[in-house]
Amino acid sequence: MTIAEIQQEIMRMKKEQDVCILAHAYQGQEILEVADYMGDSYGLSVQASKSNCKGVIMCGVRFMAETCKVLSPDKKVWLANPLAGCPMAEQLDLEGLRELKAKYPDYAVVAYINTTSELKTECDVCVTSSSAVQICSRLDNDKILFIPDPNLGRYVAEQMPEKTFAFYNGGCPRHIVVSTKDVEKARKAHPNALLLVHPECRQEVVEQADYVGSTTGIMNYARKSDCREFIIGTENSIVEHLQFDCPDKAFYPLAVPLTCMNMKITTLMDIYNCLKGRGGEEIRLPENVIEGAGRCIRRMVELGE
Repeated sequence: MTIAEIQQEIMRMKKEQDVCILAHAYQGQEILEVADYMGDSYGLSVQASKSNCKGVIMCGVRFMAETCKVLSPDKKVWLANPLAGCPMAEQLDLEGLRELKAKYPDYAVVAYINTTSELKTECDVCVTSSSAVQICSRLDNDKILFIPDPNLGRYVAEQMPEKTFAFYNGGCPRHIVVSTKDVEKARKAHPNALLLVHPECRQEVVEQADYVGSTTGIMNYARKSDCREFIIGTENSIVEHLQFDCPDKAFYPLAVPLTCMNMKITTLMDIYNCLKGRGGEEIRLPENVIEGAGRCIRRMVELGE
């Protein structure tokens, strides 16, 4: 079968089975073309919860599929490729979190959306990269334990010096490898390009950016900007998507290692096989996890309005 033939069959089967397909922005273009919704992890889960479809296939990583199940407990949710995990979401477990909470007993625990649902059950509020500053600023507590990404946490902390922050020594293994040397090399090669980076990057990289924001924020900024050239400091799929969206502009990757193999492991055939009933994994969560993680996420919605 060709890519086009597989895509056509996926479109037919998802309609027949009343299934919507969610594709994180880090997926390949061939997957985005069969998806009903494309975006960041939390935004995808919200879209699924608003949909009337009976089932959902998440083309992303496990914590994203879990978030989707938490927000749509009555729907069947599948992770297209069961091996697709997120190293950052998996680097801190409940035991480790409890040790941190004991060390910082009077701190509000703020969980980045890139955490497991189980971990969210013992956190005070959840945040996304685009809502973290607003939500942390609205917390009554002036002491915040931010998990698991210290780079995003420090970026948030810089925006509110009146509050005290503590961090977990984790982070995204892809964004964290980018260095100032990569920035120097990219700027030398493309002197007229603006540098757009994700706040999961190191502080010294973020400080040199022309724009700092979430994946969706970076894409929207590039689309609307009058500038014609951009260096993209987040997962390299975004370079490809922006090239399709804005063929009259030029986009360059900040660094080759900014490629998430956990995202790339999902293929078009994974979606096909999931719809055929011979692939994917249905996400099942205990009621206490759905309730606990749901409380954490709802608090984010309340504070973020």
